[in-house]
Amino acid sequence: MNIILLGPPGAGKGTQARHLVETRNMVQLSTGDMLREAKDSGTEMGNMVAGVMARGELVTDEIVIGLIREKLEGDNKGGFIFDGFPRTLEQADALGHLMSDEGKTLDAVIEMRVDDEALVDRITARSTCSGCGEVYNDNTKPIPENGKCTSCGQENLFTRRADDNEESLKTRLMAYYKQTSPLIGYYYAKEMLSSVNGLGTVEAVQGEIKSALET
Repeated sequence: MNIILLGPPGAGKGTQARHLVETRNMVQLSTGDMLREAKDSGTEMGNMVAGVMARGELVTDEIVIGLIREKLEGDNKGGFIFDGFPRTLEQADALGHLMSDEGKTLDAVIEMRVDDEALVDRITARSTCSGCGEVYNDNTKPIPENGKCTSCGQENLFTRRADDNEESLKTRLMAYYKQTSPLIGYYYAKEMLSSVNGLGTVEAVQGEIKSALET
C-alpha cells in the first residue's frame, strides 16, 4: 500500500509515519530526509543536490522526483509513505505520472485536520530527540526528569526547532494553505481522500488512520 500524509506543519505526520513504518513495514519518504541522504551519498544525483544546496537555491521538483524514483525502484512489499511531498498540484501530477511509470498505485491520502490555534499551542511546546526523532511536549508528554529519551535511551539530546515559535508557525501555516491545501480537493475528486483528527491523542490518530486504510 502506498499513501500520502497531508497536513500542516506540526500536525503529527512524522509521528504517524514512524508508527506505520514499525507496524506495516512501510518506507517513509520524507523530502527533507531524502535530500540530506542524497547530499552525502556521493552519487550523481547526490552531487547535484549538494551543489544546489551549497548555492542556496531551491531544489527543483525534477530533482525530488528523481530521488523518489530511486526509492520506488527498491523492493518494498510494505509500500511507501509520502511525507512532505507533494506540496503543490504540479507535484501531485508529477507524482501520479511517476507512480504510473513505475507500475505502482497510490492507494490512499490521509488528511490530518487541525485547529490552527491548538496547533500553535502544540508546536511552541514541542521538543525533539535529535537521536531518534521522538517528539515531546511540555504539556502532554514532557521530557523525562532523568533526561533520557524514552524511545532510544540516549541522554540530553533534546532540541527545539528555531522556527517553532508563534510568528514563524503562522508564516508556515499560510504557506501551507496557499500551496498545499488545494491537494485536499484534488485527491477528494479522485476519491482517495480520508480525513482524521490530527489533534487527537497519538493512539487515537493511529486508530483513525488504521480504520481509513482498511476501509
